Amino acid sequence: MSTQGEILWVDDEIDSLKSQILFLKNKGYEVTPMSNGHDALELLKEKDMDVVLLDESMPGMTGLETLAKIKETHPQMPVVMVTKNEAEYIMEEAIGSQISDYLIKPVNPNQVLLSLKKIMDTKRLVSERTTSAYQQEFRNLFMALSSSPDHEEWKELYKKLVYWELEMARSDSSEMMEVLQSQKSEANTEFSKYVSKNYAKWIKNPDSAPLFSHDVIKKKVAPFLEKGKPSFLLVIDNLRYDQWKVLQPIVNESFKTIEEDSFYSILPTATQYSRNALFAGMLPVDIEKKFPNEWKNDDEEGGKNLFEETFMRGQLKDLKLDGLKWQYIKITNNEDGKSFEDNIHNCLNNDLTVVVYNFVDMLSHARTEMEVLKELAGDEVSYRSLTVSWFEHSPLYRAMRKIADKDIQVFITTDHGTVRVKQPSKCIGDRHTTTNLRYKHGRNLQYEEKDVLAFRDPREAGLPRPNVSSTFIFAKEDVFLCYPNNYNHYVNYYRNTFQHGGISLEEMIVPVIRLHSK
Repeated sequence: MSTQGEILWVDDEIDSLKSQILFLKNKGYEVTPMSNGHDALELLKEKDMDVVLLDESMPGMTGLETLAKIKETHPQMPVVMVTKNEAEYIMEEAIGSQISDYLIKPVNPNQVLLSLKKIMDTKRLVSERTTSAYQQEFRNLFMALSSSPDHEEWKELYKKLVYWELEMARSDSSEMMEVLQSQKSEANTEFSKYVSKNYAKWIKNPDSAPLFSHDVIKKKVAPFLEKGKPSFLLVIDNLRYDQWKVLQPIVNESFKTIEEDSFYSILPTATQYSRNALFAGMLPVDIEKKFPNEWKNDDEEGGKNLFEETFMRGQLKDLKLDGLKWQYIKITNNEDGKSFEDNIHNCLNNDLTVVVYNFVDMLSHARTEMEVLKELAGDEVSYRSLTVSWFEHSPLYRAMRKIADKDIQVFITTDHGTVRVKQPSKCIGDRHTTTNLRYKHGRNLQYEEKDVLAFRDPREAGLPRPNVSSTFIFAKEDVFLCYPNNYNHYVNYYRNTFQHGGISLEEMIVPVIRLHSK
């Protein structure tokens, strides 16, 4: 008989429940009996269960204590509380800790069976509902893809794909997830063609362009700034739209979302270009003209993001907002984060506090260097989960909560996203060629034409020209650029890692959010 599900039953008088356990086994359930919370937690480290039946009054570690520990490590695990006691406070505490159901002792075997069916079938029904709703939507998405979307429609389309990706991840339907992934991959193919065809036109004629990095502060932040009203602009490096969507419910516990939009990161979707453009309010080619000493090209020595404060000051002046009291804070490690958390109340004296938070960037770069992170963030689902774990325990979130009761507004945005790379493409350049995996510039570059968008004159892409024969190339879809020497090692090392710099929905269409304290 195929198993109906795996049940862990934890009760200090487990021997007295043999007849109930036998009843469930006859109904097709696998039941693992345990007599205390400690053993149950050890087992759950090794093995996932479909449902835990948990006795509330056990000596030593109580049922509620065990429940709290289960929810720490398995927040989605359904738990049914079994109690002798209908005392209200016990049930309130248990329900507050997200139990799925509770039963009063002595338990009747059919009662247990009904509870299990309700939980397991709900899970299955949610999965089925999600699958059939997506099947209906699939055709609409397909039609939208083939009807030459414009830049606003691409934003909507990507939003829908992310919505379904998150729904699928919740409902655990691997077959439909595969269908969705192939639809997303098809969308990225079309999107790369679309950007390749239009990018130079957009740079030449800004009126036809989407909202780009260098217009975000002018259009999405500046109109809402005022003297005497504290505002925070949080630029979380490398934050994809899907990562924002999993952080949103946590943020919304303290702040309400007033506006959620997205914008197109400029090319290359790399920090020293897109973030400098964001702060300067201009394209890199213009930053180089206005700030010749501060702008650094990839092949020059020195940090490439050391002058964000200078650029921001220039932009505030251009926007006639230089009368605002403002401060720039950059957080690149946990110590900086703690210091920000400790001093957050001082920021309430500013009209604007700009915070650059580099954690997500550290995470995704470390992801390629550290085997541990390769294990932890092997795909989009685990990458999002890691983002949530980081945020919930970050000084940034603690700092935000500290001031959530004040009358403040918060803008959350980013410089670019990341894409998981899968397809290697050979590229040859001289020793001055840049090392990035998703874009390169150099002289005498040789590359596969079909895999990249190339600009022989970088100024057409709004970029400085490091020297007369510099070419810029941007990888499309999920391509990563590899040198032919030591090719196989390189391919195996970087395949399936999250990278940025090129053209994909995930890298280019990124969130800009306006929040207000509740």
